[in-house]
Amino acid sequence: MNENAASEQYAPVERYAPAERGRPPHGASHVMPLAYDGPLRARLDALRELVGLSRTRLDSKTLAEAGRVLDEAAARRRLSGQHTVVAIAGATGSGKSQLFNALAGVTISETGVRRPTTAAPIACSWSDGAAALLDRLGIPGRLRRRPLQHTDADSDLRGLVLVDLPDHDSAAVQHREQVDRILALVDAVIWVVDPEKYADAVLHERYLRPMAGHAEVTFVVLNQIDRLPGEAAEQVLDDLRRLLDEDGIALGEYGEPGATVLSLSALTGDGVGELRELLGQFVAERTAPARRIAADVDAAAWRLRPVYVTGRRTGLSEEAREEFAARLADAVGATAAGDAAERAWLRNANRACGTPWLRLWRWYHDRREPPRGGCPCAPRPRRRPPPASASSRRCAPSPTGRRPACRHRGPRRCARPPSAAPRGCPRRSTNWPRARGCRRDARRGPDGGRWPCWPRRR
Repeated sequence: MNENAASEQYAPVERYAPAERGRPPHGASHVMPLAYDGPLRARLDALRELVGLSRTRLDSKTLAEAGRVLDEAAARRRLSGQHTVVAIAGATGSGKSQLFNALAGVTISETGVRRPTTAAPIACSWSDGAAALLDRLGIPGRLRRRPLQHTDADSDLRGLVLVDLPDHDSAAVQHREQVDRILALVDAVIWVVDPEKYADAVLHERYLRPMAGHAEVTFVVLNQIDRLPGEAAEQVLDDLRRLLDEDGIALGEYGEPGATVLSLSALTGDGVGELRELLGQFVAERTAPARRIAADVDAAAWRLRPVYVTGRRTGLSEEAREEFAARLADAVGATAAGDAAERAWLRNANRACGTPWLRLWRWYHDRREPPRGGCPCAPRPRRRPPPASASSRRCAPSPTGRRPACRHRGPRRCARPPSAAPRGCPRRSTNWPRARGCRRDARRGPDGGRWPCWPRRR
């Protein structure tokens, strides 16, 4: 846009010196600061007290958003309460600048097919006394415009400060940063969407869904309806309402508070008058700044809620009980005992339920197992029997005259009963298989007689 041609129709908004900000110049109307009602002041005081008590208990990152809300609320309260700052935001090619010019009545913001077209925010004020608000937004004086002569229709917009923002999906990083910074400072937002990108995931996930609590200060405008044939505009508008409802944004329908959704065409002017009328009613209420601060307080409190409030019942939770039981079991050794029992059970189960080949291998391995301290691979050594003494060789004769041999393997064979065993067959032998065989053979003897002991034949 040619700024020299624009200066013939528009004059820059008055600017204050740094020491005189907040005080209108000579001849300007008196600027009344913003006044919060009692409930909002009480909520701000409670949030300020909470942040002050939590600075020594929580990290600064957790309290950063709440501190920012308190600072912005205090800064906005010192500025004009007779003005309402409304930003026009949207994606590339949605027609933001075209709608901005349609509301202003004259071309102020440059439009075209080149992308991005708007590189810096441009402001237009319908009344005096908005210089401090624009200084807070960081908009330079060369980008501030105000019509020199107001029409009867513009009188309804007295107190409106309209800001045209760059594209929120611009390829330039500085453009997106400017959008995010100004959206956190304005009183209300007009989101401009087009039939092609109204369901863009970036718009819904990054802006609309996180700002669902700001529905009362949000306008959603479907632009470029002149491109839709027949009843397609109503169908797209209904689908847009459905997406907003899924995002959690309350819709201001049937007298309920919420976001305002409408369709228009900035090119043909269809629907622009309705938007102008809604903006006039919105600005005349003078409640948009307080609603925005209240929504910010709600969002900050909701982020801090998980830190202070828990939805669980009082007492130990299930996770705490399980952790306590696990640590107690480790302390008393129950875990180690349980692991040992599990290993033993698995070992016995493997022996009992293994395949026949596995059981045969284990039987063979047990037969070849050497004494304690030997090598598992070495064959089991054969023990030589101790030399038999004379007394052990002389055994009592059998009553029947027969001399049966013991069937049990061992260095000595004895068929005597355990109670009458001689020296060669001790009652409690260290070789327990030999003693068991002796007792078994003694029980099988006829008439319970005494059987002689025989040395093992080589």
